[in-house]
Amino acid sequence: MAEVYVPRLRTQYNDVVRASMTKDFGYKNPMEVPKLDKIVLNMGVGEAVGDSKKIKIAAADMEMIAGQKPVITYARKSIAGFKVREEMALGVKVTLRKTRMYEFADRLVNIVMPRIRDFRGLNSKSFDGHGNFAMGIKEHIVFPEINYEQVDQMWGMDIIICTTAKTDDEARALLTAFNFPFGQ
Repeated sequence: MAEVYVPRLRTQYNDVVRASMTKDFGYKNPMEVPKLDKIVLNMGVGEAVGDSKKIKIAAADMEMIAGQKPVITYARKSIAGFKVREEMALGVKVTLRKTRMYEFADRLVNIVMPRIRDFRGLNSKSFDGHGNFAMGIKEHIVFPEINYEQVDQMWGMDIIICTTAKTDDEARALLTAFNFPFGQ
């Protein structure tokens, strides 16, 4: 029988995080303990208004970063001031779950964040009130999968980490247990 691969962060959650959070928050049921639900990556490509090839380049970069094919997002309505027409491609997004989600979170904390210029920790106020955390990266080239020499355009990226936590304090404790570096 083939051995099943379990990501390092998933093992850490099962062995360490679940027990410490049960002790800290006094959960009665083990299913009550918050866990990571999904990670959504979004890359807005405003330059796609003038050059439609940019969206294909952004989609290829996002596929390398996430490890799965992204979905192209389209404008819902026309905005003349931005030269945007309805149904025009404006960005790419990916939703990661299960194994890919844990692998991405591991790479984000241990490889990508140390490579971000002038990084002083994550903003601990970036929670939405329901246990979800959002952060932004100004340059997508901090990911090791992107070849710096081949990049002609740098795009920012939104990373939303959705948890099953009910409150921001529970979500902050969960992400801190996964070594997310929160600042002041």
